[in-house]
Amino acid sequence: MRSTGLGRAFVVMGVTGCGKTAVGQMLAARLGAIFIEGDALHPAENVARMARGEPLTDDLRAGWLDAIGKAITTESGRNRDAVAACSALKRQYRDRLRGFSHGLAFVYLKLDPSTARARVTARTDHFMPASLVESQFAILEEPDVDETALTLDATQPIETLVKAAANHFRLFPD
Repeated sequence: MRSTGLGRAFVVMGVTGCGKTAVGQMLAARLGAIFIEGDALHPAENVARMARGEPLTDDLRAGWLDAIGKAITTESGRNRDAVAACSALKRQYRDRLRGFSHGLAFVYLKLDPSTARARVTARTDHFMPASLVESQFAILEEPDVDETALTLDATQPIETLVKAAANHFRLFPD
């Protein structure tokens, strides 16, 4: 299951509303990498559940995580860098993703519940309702020190977050 390619792989992670997509897209653009939108890989049943305000179980997330892992592996295997946006809220989810890509690094966009709720409430073009914010924080396991992960304050400007990730992982000059 591990990638044998040389492409670098990153997952921008965190609760809903933390800015995973915006940061991931900008980081991918700056790297010349492929951007993988994890939300686009959810099965229709998962999207419908979340749209109804039903949190996903570990079992319902498994196939979705595998789809993201396979997408990352495909790009890395082509010697292309990949940046994926994926909540990756639990250690077991991150471990599952790491099973697909050797050297996978995480950028954790840390956000408080009230800011997450406000951001999600303000969105009009996303299936995730604000009622699910609490369920995400309830299962969140922040990355441990033994994980290749950088924790950033998600209230900072997107450009600041991308530069911090780039500096931390020594991706490109300022």
